[in-house]
Amino acid sequence: MSPAQPQPKLQMTNTEQFREHYANSVQMRVSLMDFYLLFGTVNQTAVDAVMIQNFQGIYLSPPQAKALATLLSQNLQQYEAAFGEIKLEPHAQGEVIQ
Repeated sequence: MSPAQPQPKLQMTNTEQFREHYANSVQMRVSLMDFYLLFGTVNQTAVDAVMIQNFQGIYLSPPQAKALATLLSQNLQQYEAAFGEIKLEPHAQGEVIQ
């Protein structure tokens, strides 16, 4: 058995293109090779009209998508333990959830 290797030092930086945005719409497309997340904002422009303005698309490999799902699940559990259950509005079967 070999001795445990030390953990590498992690350094994170932001590129010049880095931007921070608020999204209340996330759409997903799945292919054999990746997951595509499309982020945007939803604006209800009239009683019968909704506009989604997409601003960023991100491709994730299947392992990264699974890691993201795990992180989101863990953090949602902690959030609900602290602040109470997050309730989603009911949707008709087959309706897209934004």
